[in-house]
Amino acid sequence: MGGGSSGGWNRLGDVRALEEKAKAALQGGKRNVFISFATEDMDEVNLLRAQAKNENSDIEFNDHSVREPYDSERAEYIKRKIGERIDRSSITVVYLSESTAQSQWVAWEVQTSLERGKKVIAVHAGDRFKGRQPGWITGHKIKVVPWSKLADELK
Repeated sequence: MGGGSSGGWNRLGDVRALEEKAKAALQGGKRNVFISFATEDMDEVNLLRAQAKNENSDIEFNDHSVREPYDSERAEYIKRKIGERIDRSSITVVYLSESTAQSQWVAWEVQTSLERGKKVIAVHAGDRFKGRQPGWITGHKIKVVPWSKLADELK
């Protein structure tokens, strides 16, 4: 009288059910966001993170981005860890600055996000971005919005 496989626990079904619950929760509350940015823009991005935590702010999200720069000597490890964070996110927000176009990591994060089916939005400080936009912005038709309009894009 051993336990047979019929009527047993279906692991794949349980995973799918959890994914559906997570998607439903995302639509009703905060979005899981990966923030991609050049390391030179850490101070500005930290302001964005702080604004999202402010109760009076319209911006609401759970931040899944990398908080500190990784050691570039371990590129494959870094890519794997960043990929895991992108996978946990529903959207990638790229902070657009003068430094963004020169960052190979930002370009890789955007490409990885798009390959994994994530929505990507670029945000900038001020009313208009005055710098040089990276080619991948227009190449992938990524929407560019002012920081002040980010909350509308996260809904």
